[in-house]
Amino acid sequence: MTKAPVRPPLSEEVVAKLQGSVAQGRWKVGDRIPAEPELMAEMGVSRGTLREAIKALASTGIFEVRRGDGTYVRATSEISGTAQRVYRDHSDQDVLQVRFALDTQSARLAANDADAKVVERLRALLGQRSEAWENRDYPAWAKVDWKFHLEVARASGVPLMHEIYESFGDVFHGTKMVQRLSDGFDGCLHEGHESLVDAIEAGDPEAAARTVIKNLDYCMSWMP
Repeated sequence: MTKAPVRPPLSEEVVAKLQGSVAQGRWKVGDRIPAEPELMAEMGVSRGTLREAIKALASTGIFEVRRGDGTYVRATSEISGTAQRVYRDHSDQDVLQVRFALDTQSARLAANDADAKVVERLRALLGQRSEAWENRDYPAWAKVDWKFHLEVARASGVPLMHEIYESFGDVFHGTKMVQRLSDGFDGCLHEGHESLVDAIEAGDPEAAARTVIKNLDYCMSWMP
């Protein structure tokens, strides 16, 4: 006699639905998710089941539950949520050292694989970055600079490389980037940016890696 398939616990199904809403962009990082009554009606589950699922996602770092306020999205995936919590336990120097490994390899791979469209996107981002810095709009500068480095990681052609890099979230451009506010810090350094794009366009992986190292050495020199 054939056994009926074992159905996973209802809370696991709710976890999957909630994760899907985050992954698909229904709720973005920083958003507060709908209130419990709305989600209970939408998913057809009890308050206890919903809370169990939310608690599970809070433990991974994807959600943050604020008593009396609501539940907020803090990361887009488990790897991102876990990683951001771990990274914040380490020094600025340690975080930057990890970037040496990720950025240089991303640059090498991007130089091997990137096409004209990627180069065009990177140059457009650098134009926005320069404009933000000249206007002393540091939040905008940080945001577009982060997009630039994510685009390089994506151009590596290795999805896991991009996912791991993305997992740093605002660790690279939040409190860990205090040097951008220091008098004399060059927020539009040519190395690791324009020179990196030049190397990617030329298909020169070693030149790409060298310019990234120069940029990160410069950033390291400004660490307190």
